[in-house]
Parts: sequence; C-alpha cells; structure tokens
Amino acid sequence: MSLEKHDLIHEMPGSKETIHHLKTSNSHFAKLFDEYHDADHAVHHFEGGAENTSDEHLENLKKQRLNLKDQLAGMIRHYESSTAE
Repeated sequence: MSLEKHDLIHEMPGSKETIHHLKTSNSHFAKLFDEYHDADHAVHHFEGGAENTSDEHLENLKKQRLNLKDQLAGMIRHYESSTAE
C-alpha cells in the first residue's frame, strides 16, 4: 500500500521559499510547522503498520494534522499576499 505524502513542501510546492522564510523568521509558524510534521509522521507511522492504534486515535491525529495545515496555509497565503504588492 502506497501512503500519500502530506508534508507541507509536497502539499504547497509553489510556496517552498515562503515556508523556509517563515520557519526561520516566525517562531509561531515554526512551532506549528513542527507540530504538523510530528502529526504527519505519526499518521504515516500508524498507517504504515509500524504500530497498531485505534481508529479513533488515528482519526484524531488526521484531524489535528488538517487543522495545523489549515493554520499554516493561512499564514503562508497571508505572507505571500502581503509581499506580492
């Protein structure tokens, strides 16, 4: 079974430079980015069969990952729109 990658660079390839800039200049973004990476890693860990977990726990991890991705994407869009002028 092939697992789909959800890392932010893969999800938003056109924003690679913005992601790097925000990771190094915005501590809140960096914290959320690390939390997103950890949640994504955990989802892949369980979906890949490395360890068993309940369906509820896996769904909660996926919801957490999606929430973090939405926050990060909003910050990326905001930064890109403010620098596009």
